[in-house]
Amino acid sequence: MTIRTIGRIRSVLFAPAVRTDHLDKLASRGADVVVIDCEDATPADRKAEARQNARRYSQSLAAQGATVVVRVNAVTTQWFEDDINELGPDVVALMVPMVESGRQMEEIDAVITAADFADLGVFVGLETARGVANSVEILSHGRAIAAYFGAEDYIADVGGRRTAPNTEVLFARSQVAMAARIGGVPAADQVVTDFRNAERFQTEADFACNLGFRGKLCIHPGQVDIANAAFTPTEEAVQRAHEIVAAHQAATAAGVSVADYKGQMIDGPLVAQAQQILRLAGGKS
Repeated sequence: MTIRTIGRIRSVLFAPAVRTDHLDKLASRGADVVVIDCEDATPADRKAEARQNARRYSQSLAAQGATVVVRVNAVTTQWFEDDINELGPDVVALMVPMVESGRQMEEIDAVITAADFADLGVFVGLETARGVANSVEILSHGRAIAAYFGAEDYIADVGGRRTAPNTEVLFARSQVAMAARIGGVPAADQVVTDFRNAERFQTEADFACNLGFRGKLCIHPGQVDIANAAFTPTEEAVQRAHEIVAAHQAATAAGVSVADYKGQMIDGPLVAQAQQILRLAGGKS
């Protein structure tokens, strides 16, 4: 059976599964993906309630046109299998946090298959040292359809300290972006916990786009529009990309492999970048 894929992930907006006031508004926020969070945002004594809400709201949100993902608890927890077994049919993908190995992906795959969700893809959370180190193996698994990097958990795991410049997570972010490319899946960048700081979110989103991420995790509705804009090529960038591709095609037709575009040498790598911009503009990763 073919695994369902996910579309754009420019903005991935979370809402706690136990906050129905947030869930009621989730479809209207403009996010590419909405996540009903049964993990971090749900206390241990309310997991059963979270599952019930996730099933009920996944149906209503999907009916409103939302792309619905449910974040379950990690595969190593006591709640994981129950989270899977009680999923509703309207969930596009399953978000699994703290994935650390290809072996865990096999465990996840087995539970999903046993629960009769054979076509359900996994939005993989890479947020530990082992997860980042094994990210190529993890994201090459056939069940993986997207990934995210979790900076807060990663730094807690390695025993570091979070800073605004993000230099302490640059290697890990780059590793996840590279692994996602190798695995052929889109990746979403870390959260900005200072959710009222739009300038910081904008800076992080722009940098993440430069690294190769396709979107950003959002924990507040005010972050959604910024993320959508940051990961959508501008009209100027799209126009330039069209011109670069056309210049290259003209040069190729003339029997040369390098084109001159407004005084800039255009060769294969720059053409590939231009083509990527056009794919992103068309809603493809």
